[in-house]
This record gives sequence, structure tokens and C-alpha cells, in this order.
Amino acid sequence: MFLYLLNIALATLGFNYRFKPYYARIVEFQENNNHLLMEPHYALSDPEFEKQFESAVLDPKFFSHEAHLRLAWIHVTKYGVERAAKNIEHQIAQFDRKFGDGMKFHSTVTLATVKAVAHFVNKSRSCNFKDFMDEFPRLKSNFKDLLNQHYSFNVFKSEKARQTFVQPDLLAF
Repeated sequence: MFLYLLNIALATLGFNYRFKPYYARIVEFQENNNHLLMEPHYALSDPEFEKQFESAVLDPKFFSHEAHLRLAWIHVTKYGVERAAKNIEHQIAQFDRKFGDGMKFHSTVTLATVKAVAHFVNKSRSCNFKDFMDEFPRLKSNFKDLLNQHYSFNVFKSEKARQTFVQPDLLAF
């Protein structure tokens, strides 16, 4: 009631400003600033993201787990699983040598990511990565649990799995 009366008083005085309830301002902020709530890689189109990563000029702070999934999604949908696996393995190793210490690249995790993304792409109705992530949020939020369904050991800590792809011992991709 107070905001209603305040708005009438301001309008009477010739002010064009309208006070809104707090919840309405939050909703309006979220609608107008949704791009701020997304990860930085969304600032780039798929072709820009792919090209910058391939050329190893992508800002490393853009390459999060979700960006890794996006790279796999782009390559799987554009080139198919086999070529995607080769492209991504080469590009991530190159990216790690340029921006890291060359020891962070993990062959099994990288190729398992490509295979997992390909599995979900085959089930997807999405036409873009954002919708794909909305359709399968588990890829982002529970990826380690997803891998644990395929491996009986911690692939993230295995030196052999880091250096070369290890086939799943529980459930094939």
C-alpha cells in the first residue's frame, strides 16, 4: 500500500520514477543481467570459442569444466566422436603446455568427457550448448559421479590414466 501511495504522490509532483517491490527488482535484474550469471566462455560464439581454443589464444580463465564440456559438445556435433576425440586430445594437451605446466592434461578424463558428451548428444533434443546443459545438468554438477559409474578406481588420481586412455572396467561408454 505504501509503494502505491508513494508512486501516486511522485506522479502528482511530475516525477516519472516508479518504485517497485523488492522481489520485482530482483526479477528485473536477473532478466536484464542473465549474461552476467553465466560463465565467461558464453561471451564467445561456438565458432569463436572453437577457433580461439584451437589456436591456443583463449584466455585460460575461460576454460572451466563447463567450457571443457562445451568444447566436447562443439566437436562431437560438428565432427563426430572419433574425430572429436583426436581434436580435443591434441588441443587440450597443447593448451596445457602453453598455459599450464604440461602436466595437467589427463588423457582418460579428456576422452571420457568426449564419450560421455557424445552419449548425451545422442539423447538430446537441444540445438545449442546452453540448452544441452539445461537438459543434462548432471554433466556439470556430478561429472565425477558419472565417471565413477564407469571406473572402479579413481581415474583422476591414476598416473597411467593421466598419460593414456584407460578403458572403463565397470560400464563401457
